[in-house]
Amino acid sequence: MRWFRRRREDDLPDPRTAWPEQAVPDDPVAAAERFWRRWAEMLPEISAALGDRQPQRVEGELAAAVAELHPNLHVSLERGQRAIYALVVSGQEDPALRPFTDAWKAAAPPEDAIWEYHDSVPPVPDPTGVTVNLGTRSVALADVRVAAQVDEADGVVDVAVHHPLLGELDAATRAAMTFLPLDATLGERLAAKRLRRVEAAETEPAGAITLLELRDLVRGLDEERPETVGGAD
Repeated sequence: MRWFRRRREDDLPDPRTAWPEQAVPDDPVAAAERFWRRWAEMLPEISAALGDRQPQRVEGELAAAVAELHPNLHVSLERGQRAIYALVVSGQEDPALRPFTDAWKAAAPPEDAIWEYHDSVPPVPDPTGVTVNLGTRSVALADVRVAAQVDEADGVVDVAVHHPLLGELDAATRAAMTFLPLDATLGERLAAKRLRRVEAAETEPAGAITLLELRDLVRGLDEERPETVGGAD
C-alpha cells in the first residue's frame, strides 16, 4: 500500500513563506465532479506512468487533485481486485470527511476492466502474501501474529500486533506496521468498526493467531452483532 498526499513543502517560492491553508469546498458534490473531470484529463498520463511502473511520476498531480476535493483526504493507487488498478480515496473513517468521499464515490465513472474505485482502504485478498518494503527491510505480513481479545458485550476486539522485526523499527515505522496489517486484513472500514484497542507487541503473545484467523474472527463477530458498532481508540 502506497499512500500519499501533497507535501506542503513542495514548490515553495520562499522557505520563509508559510504554506497557505487549503480551502475546503462548500459543495462536496461540485468538488467531486471537478475531481472526476480532472481525473479524465490526467488519465492518459497516469496510465502511462503505471505501465512504466513509475507511479511516482503522477503522485504529485493526483494528490493535488484530491486535495482540492478536501485537503485532509488520502489517496493511493493500488492493484485492483476486480480490475487491473484501483484508485482509493480515503477519509480514514473521519465522519467530517464522509460527505466528500460519499460524493466522490457517487460521481465516479462506471468501473471497467482497468479501474475500480474505493472510498476506504479495501482488504487485501490474502494479506499473508503481502511484503512491505521499509527502507532496506522487507517485512512479510505472513509473519505477523495477533493476540485478540473479544468483548462480546460491546461487539469489539482488542488486539496486540506482533512481528519479529517490530523491536528493530523506529517509533513511527513501528506504529505504521502495527496498523497496516490490520487494514490489509480487514479493510479500513471493518477495522474502524470492530477494533477497539490496538497496540504493538515486540514479543509474540501467548495464543496469538494469524491474520487470516483474525479476519475470520472479526467478520464472524460483525455478522453476529450487526447492531453494535465499536471503534479503535
